[in-house]
Amino acid sequence: MDVDTRLLRYFTAVAEEGTLTRAAERLFVSQPALTKQIKQLEAQLGVRLFTRSKAGMALTGPGRTLAERVPALLSGWDRALRDTRSASAQAARVLRVGFLASAANEATQDIIADFARRRPGWRVEMRQAAWSNPSAGLADGDVDAALLRLPFPGQDSLRVEVLFTEPRWVALPSSHPLAACERIPFRDLWDEPFVAAPAATGQWRDHWLAAGEREGRPVRIGAVTDQPDEWLNAIASGYGIALAPASSARFYARPGVTYRPVTGVSPTRVGVAWSPADDADPVIQDFVRCCLATRP
Repeated sequence: MDVDTRLLRYFTAVAEEGTLTRAAERLFVSQPALTKQIKQLEAQLGVRLFTRSKAGMALTGPGRTLAERVPALLSGWDRALRDTRSASAQAARVLRVGFLASAANEATQDIIADFARRRPGWRVEMRQAAWSNPSAGLADGDVDAALLRLPFPGQDSLRVEVLFTEPRWVALPSSHPLAACERIPFRDLWDEPFVAAPAATGQWRDHWLAAGEREGRPVRIGAVTDQPDEWLNAIASGYGIALAPASSARFYARPGVTYRPVTGVSPTRVGVAWSPADDADPVIQDFVRCCLATRP
């Protein structure tokens, strides 16, 4: 019997979260669609995996057995897929680098040029990721290294070197009363609705909401977006404001959005990240050295 690994990943999410609602949010799918997938898996296996109640989804005996086996199965498949893709990239002399938004800002092109000098014949393939994937594909093995904003989920399981820090500013609708201020205390923004990343991004979303720097004041969410264009549109449309790197004023300038410095909030950090399994990979380590060479 062949079972789609996607169904097993859906099963694992429900087993770990305990409710269809939380699992659907984590997977970025609708609850009805997730319910359909779980029923499909049960039909293929011919067993009932969950008992459903108002309290949530509880594993049955067969469900617990499957939940114990699936993580190792998926891990082995992910490793095989990662190694296959890496071998293909090595054969093509391509280094796959994931990034979010503006990557390492103006230093990005210098890093790529330096790598080309170190590795003649190699090419850096930059792959932009959505904010719902704050490791930019590194955690899934889709890329060899990544230029990322810290912190992000799964950071502790990867190698990370901080390259630089920059202030967090605020992006506001140009019609907002505070848009005329030269500098804005973060305290003055606490009660504003914020445009946020998806909830499943965890600590990455919390960092851009400065959730831990509000003295316990709850965050108001005005909109949730997953791409820079959506984010800019939500702000320009007045659905909320957002903290952003100071460099966003250069890379993401657009009519209707005004950027202003903010006081009373910690800076953001940019780092290069790679898998511990690649500590001895000379090509990836050359790229890391090129990144470190750009440090101020």
